[in-house]
Amino acid sequence: MSRIEESIDISRRPDEVFTYMTDPNHIAEWEESAAAVRTLSEGPLSVGSRFQVQRQIGRLEVPMTMEVTEFDPPRSWHFHGVDGPVRSDLRGTIEPLDDGQRSRLTLSLDLEPHGIGRVLVPLVVKPLVRKEIPRDEAQAKELLEAGAS
Repeated sequence: MSRIEESIDISRRPDEVFTYMTDPNHIAEWEESAAAVRTLSEGPLSVGSRFQVQRQIGRLEVPMTMEVTEFDPPRSWHFHGVDGPVRSDLRGTIEPLDDGQRSRLTLSLDLEPHGIGRVLVPLVVKPLVRKEIPRDEAQAKELLEAGAS
């Protein structure tokens, strides 16, 4: 599948954007399809940590377990879906702007279909996600610029 990639500039420092975007407790605040999130690993987020996102995809509620496969503060992260019919492969990167006073956030997502997901991804999920990612980034920008941490 082809990756979906979107970028947005945010008036917050890269470390602040990274901390907010990679905290599983904040995912449901900025990600439209995330109905709930629960951590599955103890301790601070790091490579190997897992969390579960309960996604609302149309009328379906789909749990997805994500594993952290890359964690390079404040530059990049990679969360990879490890179960379910649709497995997200999300990469996030943050570039400093204006001597580190602002940031450019780029989210890059690929969807790996399994089982019934082979039908759902091209017909339902990918068109929804293509529209959702720019809204998710705009929501994250709004929350971060309003003072979320």
